[in-house]
Amino acid sequence: MTLKKEIQKMARRARQASHLLSNLSTSVKNSALQEMAEELIRSAPQLKKANARDLSSARKAGLSSALIDRLILTDGVIQGMADSLHEVALLPDPVGQVSKMWKRPNGLWVGKMRIPLGVIGIIYESRPNVTSDAAGLCLKAGNAVILRGGSEAIHSNLAIAAILQAVGKQHGIPAAAIQVIPTVARQAVEEMLRLENYIDLIIPRGGEELIRFVVSRSKIPVIKHYKGVCHVFVDASADLAMAESICFNAKVQRPGVCNAMETLLVHRNIARQFLPRMAEKFKTAGVELRGCPEAKRLLPSIKAARKNDWGQEFLDLILAVRVVGGLDEAIGHIIQYGSSHTDSIVTQDYSNSQRFIQEVPSSTVLVNASTRFSDGYQLGLGAEIGISTTKLHAFGPMGVEDLTTSKFIVYGSGQIRQ
Repeated sequence: MTLKKEIQKMARRARQASHLLSNLSTSVKNSALQEMAEELIRSAPQLKKANARDLSSARKAGLSSALIDRLILTDGVIQGMADSLHEVALLPDPVGQVSKMWKRPNGLWVGKMRIPLGVIGIIYESRPNVTSDAAGLCLKAGNAVILRGGSEAIHSNLAIAAILQAVGKQHGIPAAAIQVIPTVARQAVEEMLRLENYIDLIIPRGGEELIRFVVSRSKIPVIKHYKGVCHVFVDASADLAMAESICFNAKVQRPGVCNAMETLLVHRNIARQFLPRMAEKFKTAGVELRGCPEAKRLLPSIKAARKNDWGQEFLDLILAVRVVGGLDEAIGHIIQYGSSHTDSIVTQDYSNSQRFIQEVPSSTVLVNASTRFSDGYQLGLGAEIGISTTKLHAFGPMGVEDLTTSKFIVYGSGQIRQ
């Protein structure tokens, strides 16, 4: 069988499975998710064995430390995968929810009811935990999923999917509900993106190059997230100890992820007091600072920022620093250089916090908290299928409800249109 026919067969099977999934009871879905979580923990040794093959290949291929960090399946990562599935099982089931009803003058009752999207295609890089997170969210929302991970994680992804499929089978869920494309050939992605008759939505997770590739070739609607250029603005009224902790966490905890801070904006009135101590703390973590002329005058040893450093997603221990005159300038900078991902303000001024929330056009806006909280699990969604930085049909971290749509339901008593 040719690769094209194999991908088509997978998509057809997913479409068939989606009809069954759309009518699964909440109790069956939740029981399957709980058992999947427990089986991942029990299967940790075989998962790590498969992951070791991927890690060996990745190191031989010279992958960056940031990509290898995303690839590793430690006991903690596997526990996190299980925790996410448990969380998803505990979430309300959106399928079948009627959001509102209203009565028309002719006596018709009209409402809107949430339904699954159908078949979701997910294309992603490195992180094997995406396999279980995506499968769990899609299952809870009544969707079948076709997963195409990166070549660097092929053995890990197949091992995770096999566990989930085996548990699903015990609950009457067909294997086609959770499928991983078993080839690393790029042609498989291109074939997948042509199948608009079978696949309802494509969600790419990875670098900007991958997402632009998918968008340029897909005949299927795509959730876009080109990059995460996240800002923290330290306002003049900020608690500086709090600001120091937030900024350090936002940049250093995991610099290679999309919700890490890439630009630090500091109010001019506290820059002389705040920047030297912040820079010293960053120095201990190996962070390279690139500052505007005013920041460089306060920190002579740092590099001068270049024009393309503003709006840059470094995904590394590199941080652009700019001193601004106030809230208006900070918001203007974010609007000009941001990516609609995540931005945070550190302030004790309530009015400024509310203006920041209202005027910054990003999918997640925080007050006195690290940008690293822009994450489905951290925000109480159980897990996330991805982060959308465009507003159709979702914006920000996408959870179970974002994997559904709605249809109109109408109750009549014999009405006909005149």
